[in-house]
Amino acid sequence: MRKFKTVSVAFALFATMSAFAIEGKKGTKENNLSGQIYEMLKENQFNADYKEMTAEVRFIVNEKGELVVLSVETKDEILEGFVKTRLNYQKVELDNVAPGRVYKLPVRITA
Repeated sequence: MRKFKTVSVAFALFATMSAFAIEGKKGTKENNLSGQIYEMLKENQFNADYKEMTAEVRFIVNEKGELVVLSVETKDEILEGFVKTRLNYQKVELDNVAPGRVYKLPVRITA
């Protein structure tokens, strides 16, 4: 019985210490790439005729930290122009983004 208590106390201490050891910087919308793009696209003037529009955006980040839109795959030309206008050559603040790497991001805009 004494070994059982010792093992259970050791396990409880280990579990508690490991829970506190997982302390770190949580990813907020301002800290990740998709969150920054969300902030750039959230202010829009689409009317009620457009219930929901979707697109897939392909872009790279250049050496200056600017987004360069390669393509916007969507059926709606208005959405394509909106995304290109809002994102192309906008500066992003990130440390872990590889310049020249092609990124794909699905975008959904609701009215």
